Amino acid sequence: MRAAGWALTLLLATGTAGAQEYLNCHFAPGWETSGAKRNYTADNLYEYKDGGAEGYLQYGFVRMQGLTCASAGNTLDIDVSEMSDADSAYGMFAANADPGLPIARLGMGGQVQKQSASFAKGKYYVELVVTAANTESDQSATLKTFASAMLERMEGRETPPEALSWFLVEDLGSVQVVPQSVLGLRELKSGYVAKYKQGQAFIVPEASPEAAAAVLKSLRARFDGAAPAQVGDEAFQVKAQYLGGLCFFRKGRTLAGYANLPAAGDAVALAQKLAARILSQNDRKQP
Repeated sequence: MRAAGWALTLLLATGTAGAQEYLNCHFAPGWETSGAKRNYTADNLYEYKDGGAEGYLQYGFVRMQGLTCASAGNTLDIDVSEMSDADSAYGMFAANADPGLPIARLGMGGQVQKQSASFAKGKYYVELVVTAANTESDQSATLKTFASAMLERMEGRETPPEALSWFLVEDLGSVQVVPQSVLGLRELKSGYVAKYKQGQAFIVPEASPEAAAAVLKSLRARFDGAAPAQVGDEAFQVKAQYLGGLCFFRKGRTLAGYANLPAAGDAVALAQKLAARILSQNDRKQP
């Protein structure tokens, strides 16, 4: 029994060491550890993030590990947040990304600026922030070095959520992962929203076709004057207060559509194009 206990202790210690291998100040020359590692859970994240903690919790925050590095009067804070799944980690990144900057090929997506960087890989969302002695200095090379080393050591998916590729690209402004109440509707628990020059599209995955059908039925009952539409497996269109011309449709277990357009007919026409893209993506999965 004693031998088995020691074996279990060693196994747990090895697993913990492997999990934290990407927290290291020696990925770039001249950097050393400053202070103890940070560990936070949903219960005490507010102690570190103060008013920003709620944003993490919305995206399925599980825990955060952090480390501060120092070099020649500069400090580098590294924070690695573990989220509930990869889509949530990407959503956290997208919610905090600068819409005016390009998305770099770092994991599922990332951004590198002069004194900060962020990226998502698998269920992890990573933030790196340099506090430089020279506030005008460009630390992007160092940040890229740390990010590359961490990515090599982190497990998980390196592609964005597949549903993001289904949105029409013409006149596309931004795409976000919405953790709750898509379009402000409680029936649409979580999903993806693409904003265009005019209107917005949405995609909401459900657990099964039956679950999606039940949600669509509930939504239709919510809107007075809803009429059937020929999109996907079933659909309806309506002109609604606050949401303008809109169309909801179901394809399998996916709910999707368009809102905030001048007329319901406009939403239906675009929804038909979106449904075709979802179909083509699903068809590619067939053997």
